[in-house]
Amino acid sequence: MSRLPVLVVLFAWLFGAAQRGQAADIELKFAALERLIAAQMFTQDGRHYVRGNKASRCQFAYLETPHIDSDGARLRIRARFSGRSALDLFSRCVGLGDSFDLTITAVPTARDNAIGLREVNISTPRESYYIGRVRVAMAQTIARDFKLPVREQAKQLLEQQEPGAAFKRELVDFSLNEIRVTPDAIVLVVEFKLVVK
Repeated sequence: MSRLPVLVVLFAWLFGAAQRGQAADIELKFAALERLIAAQMFTQDGRHYVRGNKASRCQFAYLETPHIDSDGARLRIRARFSGRSALDLFSRCVGLGDSFDLTITAVPTARDNAIGLREVNISTPRESYYIGRVRVAMAQTIARDFKLPVREQAKQLLEQQEPGAAFKRELVDFSLNEIRVTPDAIVLVVEFKLVVK
């Protein structure tokens, strides 16, 4: 069979797939997701501040050392929380504070071409008044504010040029439609248009 009919069949199939609106799956392994989250969110000495910053002595809260895996159809994030909600009185912090491990489980959802989280639950190995307040506040904050953009990472990946390539690729359209959790990855269901120049 000559190459021309093979190319015609291939382009006809691709055109038909585009007409049917078929989506592509991008499987993002948990180790890669951890690196992506670390690069975008845990940027202050490996910490992600949810309140204050590293210069705040008495009013701060941060997460560190995240580890991601699955809990059935939910994403599970284990991390270390440290925080303090206190007043600075005569150069001493007076008030509540603690450090503890926590586990966040949530359903990943596609939100504005980014990974968002819904149905957020937070569990801790021990209880206290402060830990209870932290759990409630963090569940609300994470559900509202967690946003991991994926369009730019897809753009970098798909437009990456090989040395000496005779053509250039450009991602001109991208839509994240759905997210599924598997035992070792999340699967992003996307539609995109890639132009080769």
